[in-house]
Amino acid sequence: MSFGFISLIFGASALHAAEGPTDSQIAAIVVTANAVDIDAGRLAEKVSTNKEVKDFANRMVVDHSAVNKQATDLAAKLKVKPEASDLSKSLDDGGKKNLAKLKTLKAAAFDKAYVDHEVAYHLAVLDTIDKTLIPNAKNAELKSLIEKVRPAIAAHLEHAKQIQAKLGAG
Repeated sequence: MSFGFISLIFGASALHAAEGPTDSQIAAIVVTANAVDIDAGRLAEKVSTNKEVKDFANRMVVDHSAVNKQATDLAAKLKVKPEASDLSKSLDDGGKKNLAKLKTLKAAAFDKAYVDHEVAYHLAVLDTIDKTLIPNAKNAELKSLIEKVRPAIAAHLEHAKQIQAKLGAG
């Protein structure tokens, strides 16, 4: 399975780091990145027949929904309106393409593709957090929220890698 769109999306983060996305753009990136994972998780909850994959998908929906609530609450408090950027638009497009591909798969092929994507996606999100979001966040509360959720993203990556190994994916 190709994750080219992930490298395209997050490869652009180096460009954004040079330009420095605004806090409004960072807020949109955070919300979009979480929404992509929520949508994939909801699909996996419905389609997968593997208990471990379904449980992981549920964890993604719950955790990323909580982060999105925190992000949107903070944006409202700060009177920051999330503003779309090339990165947030690419995330959204990539998420839609991933869902379309996943919807064509069943059983073990679905599980493998979903978990492989989760590994690649969380790696890319961590890279973007470290290289683009944290360094460019101007508002201390926004930066703190991103720093606070980073360990959970890293834990999701490790959990996905464990499932990937059990599925014989690579």
